[in-house]
Amino acid sequence: MTTVGSYEAKTHLPRLLERVARGETILITRHGQAVAMLVPAHAEDKPAVRDVLRKMRELRQGVRLGPGLTVRQLIDTGRRR
Repeated sequence: MTTVGSYEAKTHLPRLLERVARGETILITRHGQAVAMLVPAHAEDKPAVRDVLRKMRELRQGVRLGPGLTVRQLIDTGRRR
């Protein structure tokens, strides 16, 4: 892991980002204390959109407003008159 000062990180950010994109991790320090870390973003860390939508649909199953309630009634109740 490479360590750089905050001034150097600010000055050479594009170059540091290129290195991070290639897989390197860079620690940024201020006055010798670690303050941030640049790490590669991996596509597998992001959930697939289809999986998120499927989970949302699963959460909706069995959820009801209540007897006799409609979405319109809830909207109108929440509005200030």
